[in-house]
Amino acid sequence: MAKTSLKELSRARRHKRIRSLISGTAARPRLAVFRSNRFVSVQLVDDEAGKTLAQAHGREFPGSLTKQAEAVGKAIAERAKKAGVDTVVFDRGGYAYAAMIKLLADTAREGGLKF
Repeated sequence: MAKTSLKELSRARRHKRIRSLISGTAARPRLAVFRSNRFVSVQLVDDEAGKTLAQAHGREFPGSLTKQAEAVGKAIAERAKKAGVDTVVFDRGGYAYAAMIKLLADTAREGGLKF
């Protein structure tokens, strides 16, 4: 079994702490962010019903991670409007609110999402 790094454990701990404070509803779903070394993805989640309302993934938009983050932010804002959502709760997933995560959030705000 592979040994889990301290970095991974710390992020998991931060994410658990964040998730204990926020949850999504149908009126105000959770905008959950996940990033890996190659991709960034987001989804709008209604935690009460256990449903994903909309999602966007970096595979749809080839390029660097920053270009992916910007494109994913625009896409999720458009898809949220189609789903009838304009206000969300931002879940950064335990990642630092910097670089890619900040760019994605700013682009989603420019697209019309409020959080």
